[in-house]
Amino acid sequence: MYTNALKVLRERGFIEWSSHGEELEKHFAENMVTGYVGFDPSADSLHVGNLVAIMGLAWLQRLGHRPIALAGGGTGRIGDPSGKSAERNLLAEDQILHNVGRIAAQLRHFLDFDCGENSALLLNNNDWLKKLNYIEFLRDIGKFFSVSFLVNREYVRARVLDPDKSITYTELSYILLQAFDFDHLYGGYGCTLQMGGNDQQVNIIAGMELARKKSGGQCYGMTFPLLLNAQGQKFGKSESGAVYLSPERTSVYKFYQFWINVDDRDLEKLYKLFTFRGLGEIKALLAEHEKAPHLRAAQKELAWEMTCRVHGEEAAARAKAASAVLFGETKIKDAPAEALETLSAEIACTETELSDDKTVADYLVQCGASESKGDAKKKIKAGGAYLNGEKLTDAFRRLTEEDLLAGRFVQLNIGKKDFRLLKIK
Repeated sequence: MYTNALKVLRERGFIEWSSHGEELEKHFAENMVTGYVGFDPSADSLHVGNLVAIMGLAWLQRLGHRPIALAGGGTGRIGDPSGKSAERNLLAEDQILHNVGRIAAQLRHFLDFDCGENSALLLNNNDWLKKLNYIEFLRDIGKFFSVSFLVNREYVRARVLDPDKSITYTELSYILLQAFDFDHLYGGYGCTLQMGGNDQQVNIIAGMELARKKSGGQCYGMTFPLLLNAQGQKFGKSESGAVYLSPERTSVYKFYQFWINVDDRDLEKLYKLFTFRGLGEIKALLAEHEKAPHLRAAQKELAWEMTCRVHGEEAAARAKAASAVLFGETKIKDAPAEALETLSAEIACTETELSDDKTVADYLVQCGASESKGDAKKKIKAGGAYLNGEKLTDAFRRLTEEDLLAGRFVQLNIGKKDFRLLKIK
């Protein structure tokens, strides 16, 4: 008997729709199921919005089944029109291959590719799609799809009927290629399950039908819910846009801080979806959190766990230390050099030199904390200016080497929130 992954995934909130009901449950109970999710290589990094699908695969493997992560190196050269109001820009093949490589590295943080019978597979559909002969494809695959089936898709109709929009034959062919992927994986790898976002339901059904008609196979489908936060907004966005798994696109500190800032109302579903903690453990953790929610203990645990998984423990420790300094949990004078270096890339930081000709008022102006020396002096006199966490009282004070933190930093701020750094050359 195998683990009924469908039951576990449903309990944790992964399933919005699934095909075949009890038959799929029986399939999971009696077989090691091979299931796949496709990943779009239109960018060189996955983002937080992809985590539901990634963790869906990770849970599938954890429960004894075999996951396939399919990079759309071939279909990515066309682009999925599902949910799109216009044709997107097509990428060059070398850019797509670069993106596939970067995405593959990120998936390895979640999936085990060397654990025996249910080791994860990482495949690229360009390996078989590029070999297709057009005439043979039309003869062997196209005959299974009616024109009415294709044009009756909601996203197709919306663009066909709108005089200001259009849909190309290339985009319309995408559904056939994705269906071909499912049939290919069924025949070559015994893959009987495709999972994806809600916008993929029609594509998944098309693949199931193709496998049945062309190969005589019984395949199944499952879709993940669109994850919204407590404000009803698509989860995975920050003020600066999407939160990526790549540190080049979203710094480790900002990634860590994203999880620190999640709403209390979102915690339960995020722990269920994005961690491997048991439901009982999650319930106990959140009950403890509710005793002092202002401490954000549950957010901190989630931020640590997610940042360790995506970026490693060392990078997570630096982000955690920097966050503790910025939010007053660690005194600036006790901050390690790594935390200050991390902060210097995240907050207003000005490179300068120590000079006997400059007072703290001059430095407040230089780093942008004050508009003028007169303004700086007023703020110091009013008790609202701080140097390395201590209140400034003398506007004519000079900075010396004894003021340097970690040998090269000075912290200046007006009030408790306008946090600025000087980096001394």
